[in-house]
Amino acid sequence: MSRKSDPFAIDLTPDLIVRAYQAGIFPMAEDADSPDLFWVSPQKRGIIPLDAFHISKSLRKTLRTHPYEIRVDTDFAGIIEGCATAGVDRETTWINPEIRRLYGALFDRGIVHTVEVWDGADLVGGLYGVALGAAFFGESMFHRKTDCSKIAMAHLLHRLVAGNYRLLDTQFVTDHLRTFGGIEIAREDYEARLADALKHRGDFFSLDRRPPGPAAPLSP
Repeated sequence: MSRKSDPFAIDLTPDLIVRAYQAGIFPMAEDADSPDLFWVSPQKRGIIPLDAFHISKSLRKTLRTHPYEIRVDTDFAGIIEGCATAGVDRETTWINPEIRRLYGALFDRGIVHTVEVWDGADLVGGLYGVALGAAFFGESMFHRKTDCSKIAMAHLLHRLVAGNYRLLDTQFVTDHLRTFGGIEIAREDYEARLADALKHRGDFFSLDRRPPGPAAPLSP
């Protein structure tokens, strides 16, 4: 898509990526070595309803007892590197250099956010996504220690609810996301929810201004 030799190529910019999300479209690459991106608009869209998500009993215990520190927006490079690294839980990755460049620019603008799980000086899990209006578009997550991506997701849910977000778009639904209540909805339903969410303003940092409380919600 972005090759100059292609007469139909367009320059991919952060502004174009934002407009695509607002239209319900997101970019992906075939793999980490691909120079190009393609646009995706699934017939069935994955979401986690923010008024009906699920935190399992075992994860509730983990959230109460884990030794990790949760940080936000301190290490985008570390998060995207973790998400882009193939491991035991995934053989390949779709995060190529163009994805890194574009989302890094959006992070610098305050549009992309990270949730990071730290064990001392080590980044052991986390996720990143795009925030527009009262919609959050989850992009990717990873873990280097057991349950650390789940801890990051639980914290994200807590943060989105605290910030009055109306939509958590997961793009697709995996078994991992189903444990949080992830569901698929028709494209038409998704587009209506997206349009509603974009009319409102979520506050990603509202949680940080609240008195100390649980690290993550035990119920919606």
